Amino acid sequence: MKLTASWLSHPGTMALMAKFKSGGHAAYFVGGCVRNGLLNLPTSDIDVSTDATPQTVTTLAEAAGFKTIPTGIDHGTVTVIADGLPHEITTFRKDVATDGRRAVVAFSNQIEDDARRRDFTMNALYADLDGHVLDPLGQGITDLKAQRLRFIEDPSERIREDYLRILRFFRFHAYYADPDAGFDAEGLAACAALADGIDGLSRERVGSEMTKLLAAPDPAPSVAAMAQSGVLLHALPGADTKALPILVHLESVMGLTPNPIRRLAALGGEDPGTALRLSKKNQRYYAQLRDGVESGQSAAMLGYRRGAAEAIDILLLRAALLVQPLDRAEIATATHAAVQTCPVTASDLLQAGLSGPELGATLAQLENRWIASGFVLRKADLLQ
Repeated sequence: MKLTASWLSHPGTMALMAKFKSGGHAAYFVGGCVRNGLLNLPTSDIDVSTDATPQTVTTLAEAAGFKTIPTGIDHGTVTVIADGLPHEITTFRKDVATDGRRAVVAFSNQIEDDARRRDFTMNALYADLDGHVLDPLGQGITDLKAQRLRFIEDPSERIREDYLRILRFFRFHAYYADPDAGFDAEGLAACAALADGIDGLSRERVGSEMTKLLAAPDPAPSVAAMAQSGVLLHALPGADTKALPILVHLESVMGLTPNPIRRLAALGGEDPGTALRLSKKNQRYYAQLRDGVESGQSAAMLGYRRGAAEAIDILLLRAALLVQPLDRAEIATATHAAVQTCPVTASDLLQAGLSGPELGATLAQLENRWIASGFVLRKADLLQ
């Protein structure tokens, strides 16, 4: 099998890989860039595995005029910036000891050692600069073609090496597995049995995985499996999965791009600021959506007060949580309301002798009357 991806011909990438070859070292693209390249999907990161030690990687790269950053030098990783493109270069390695969060590794010169310590068979694929794909364990290509997500060798051992792999199992299933084939039974059972290990992970890592999962085209089956296996209880305590598939359907009807925070608001559960360590921006938006759902505000009020995008998110969430059909008239009303301008301004009320808190309260009251009128009341009507 041969990989044909645009990034293979990037000048910096070609020069960097050629440097390894001229130095007598093996170097292969690995993981997501190979997997996504074979699936004709976008690639965000270029990872390379090599038999060269980190010091040798640094020496070779700098000799070629590239910038190096020791991003994970203790674990064998050096980031090389070649013609503006980052490449994460990691020495072949094998785990010596793990605690479920961090691993003690030993460098190796065997690609099979490196492949065995990876998580899923479809991620243990390698490719050389010419695009020729290597499958050291003999399972990755078959599983990728079949859209079958499986842990490498013993699922329990892979999970104990890093408990984040439980969450990755469900995320990767949402993106790469055959939705009609269900989950690998052995892998799902191991995730259920070892779900307590999630409690020892940093909440930032858990939040990052959950956010990535909820950005998938349709994460509902994976999230439902997380709930049924007991995993979701550890990732997001108190979450309720019933509204998520309804929301995903409504998003599709509206042609909306997946929004993980919108979907998180459908799940609810423990405060995401604590449970998932969301960014301040995402925490605020989550709170705004949940508040909007509970406020009972009309579509017109939501559109005018919050803008079209947020109002539509709230209306979709409300329909999903209440198991109601989407009211397109409300969507149209919110969209119309978002571009309206109230005919009464603060200056008008200042001229009328109002100031301070009384001015603000009166302006809000007049705006509410104007919104309730369907935006038809004129300034004179409101100021009367």
